[in-house]
Amino acid sequence: MKRRATQSIESQFAAVVVLRVRAAIYESAAQTRRTLGWRAPTTSPNFAVELLTTLRDRSRDAVRKDGYAKGVIDKLVYNSVGTGLVPMPLSVNKQFKKLALKFWKEWTDYSDADGTLEWYGQQSEAVRCWLEAGEVFLRLRSRRPEDGIRVPLQVQVLEPEMCPHTYNGTAPNGGRIRAGIEFDAIGRRVAYYFFASRPGDLNDWNQGDLRRVPAESVLHVYKPVRAGQVRGIPHLTQALVKLRELDKFDDATVLRQQLTAMFVAFLKKAASTDAAIVPILGRPTESAQGDTRPALRLQPGIFQELAPGEEIQFSNPPDVMAGYQDFIKQQLRGVSAATGVPYEILTGDMSGLNDRTMRVVLHEFRRQIMAEQHQTLAFQLCRPVWRAWMDRAVLLTDVFAGVVTPAEYLADPEPWQAVKWMPQGWPYMHPVQDRQAAKDAVRSGFMSRTDVVAEQGEDAEAVDLQQAADNERADELGLVYDSDPRYTSSAGLTQARPTGSVIPGQEEAADAAAAVPEKEDEDEDDGGAEPAAFPPPAGRY
Repeated sequence: MKRRATQSIESQFAAVVVLRVRAAIYESAAQTRRTLGWRAPTTSPNFAVELLTTLRDRSRDAVRKDGYAKGVIDKLVYNSVGTGLVPMPLSVNKQFKKLALKFWKEWTDYSDADGTLEWYGQQSEAVRCWLEAGEVFLRLRSRRPEDGIRVPLQVQVLEPEMCPHTYNGTAPNGGRIRAGIEFDAIGRRVAYYFFASRPGDLNDWNQGDLRRVPAESVLHVYKPVRAGQVRGIPHLTQALVKLRELDKFDDATVLRQQLTAMFVAFLKKAASTDAAIVPILGRPTESAQGDTRPALRLQPGIFQELAPGEEIQFSNPPDVMAGYQDFIKQQLRGVSAATGVPYEILTGDMSGLNDRTMRVVLHEFRRQIMAEQHQTLAFQLCRPVWRAWMDRAVLLTDVFAGVVTPAEYLADPEPWQAVKWMPQGWPYMHPVQDRQAAKDAVRSGFMSRTDVVAEQGEDAEAVDLQQAADNERADELGLVYDSDPRYTSSAGLTQARPTGSVIPGQEEAADAAAAVPEKEDEDEDDGGAEPAAFPPPAGRY
C-alpha cells in the first residue's frame, strides 16, 4: 500500500510538472488567471453550420440598417467586380478567338434566367450575396431552341437559403448528404438539394419538397477558411457585434445632444412665503401653482419684462463627450480590421495621410482583392460558366462552324476552353509616374506590352487592332498627331520613318523627290578617302 501511495504521489507530481512545462511553452494554452473563463470548444468546420440562419439574418439586417455594414459590402463588390471580369480566350486560333468574343458578348445580354441583369450585373449580384450571406449558388439552365438564345444557356442566381444547411442524411443511392449537399464514396459533390422557392417568403405557399439537382449544373461560390468546410460564413461575422454596439452608442449620443438642446432657458422665481408647501413633494400646493405664468417663448427682437424676483437662466448644454471622435475612429478601425476594408476607404477620412502612405494602404487592399478575384470569382464563378457556355456553343450550335468540329473539341477541349479572366483595371494613383514606370519596364524587358495592357483590364490584341485602325484612318485623312510614334517622338520632334513610308499630306513631294535621278557617287575614285568635313557656321553651334 505504501508503494502504491508513493507511485500515486509521483504520478501526480509528474502530471503537475507536465502541465507547468506546457504552460511555459504555450501560455495561451495554459489554465491560468489570465485565461480563466476562456472557453474554446473543439468543433469541426461544419459543426457551426447549425448557426448559419442566425448569422445570415443578422448580417443582412446589419446591411439594411447600418451604413458602415453596407459600406463594407459595397466597397468589396465595387472593387472586386467593378464593371465585371471579362474573358480573354487563350486559344492560338485567331478566328476561334474572334468568334468566341463576338458571340460571348452577344450572350451576356441574355444570360440571366430571371431576365433582370446581364452577365456582369449577375457577377455583382452573386458577389454581394456571397459577402452578405457567406455563399451563393448559381444554377446553369439549359434552354430549348425555341427560346431564341443562340447559345442555349442561362444562369440563375440562388440565395443560400434555397439549399437547406440543416438537411443531413443518406441518399437513396447510398450517398452521404451533409448540409444539403450530396457526396459520393470518395467525397466528390454529386448533387445539391433545393427548395422549389425561397423559404421565408410569406406570399409564396408553393415551396414544395426538396429537389435534387446534379452538381454539374450548380455553382457553389464561397470561401472555405478551414479544410473540409462545406458551407460559407458571412463576411461580416467578426464585426457584427461591434457594429451593432457602435450604432447603439452613436444613437444614444445623438439623442443626448438632442435632449440637452431642447431647453433654451429657464425662468427662476422667488418662492412665495404665503403658499402652502407640500411636505413630501417640497413644492407649493395646486392652488399656488395655478398662479404661475406660462413659459416664455423667445423670439427675435422681443423685449420681455420680468416680474419682481424673476430671473432668466440660459441653458448651457454640454458638448459632445470628450474623445468621442477618437473613440468612434478606433471602433471603426476594429471593423476595418475584421472586414479587410481599410478605414480610409470605408469612411472616406483621408486626414493624416499623404500620397505615400495612401499608396501603401491601397496596395494592401488591392492585393486582397486580387486574391479574391483569382481564387474565388474566376475559379468558382466565371470559369465554370465559360466552360458550360463553350460546350453548348461548339456542340449544340454552328457558331464555330469551319473552325472546330465537335469531334475535335471533344477529343481535347482544354485548348479551346483556355481563358484568362481580366478584371477592371485599377486607376493610376499617380498617372504620370505610373505610366512612365510601365514604359521603362517595357523598354527594359521587365514586362511586356501585353502585361501593361492587361493590368488595365484590356486585351492587348484588341488594343493593337484599334491602334492600327486609328493609324489607317489618320493616314487616309492626312492627319499627323504628335502622339503618333511613327512620325513624332515623345519630345515632339520628327521621328525617323520606315523605308517607303510617307508623312500623310506629303505624297506629291515624295513622288517628285523619287523622280529626280540619283546623283553619281563623286567619291567613287578617290581611293576610299573620307570626304572633307564641312566647316560649322560661325558663332555658337
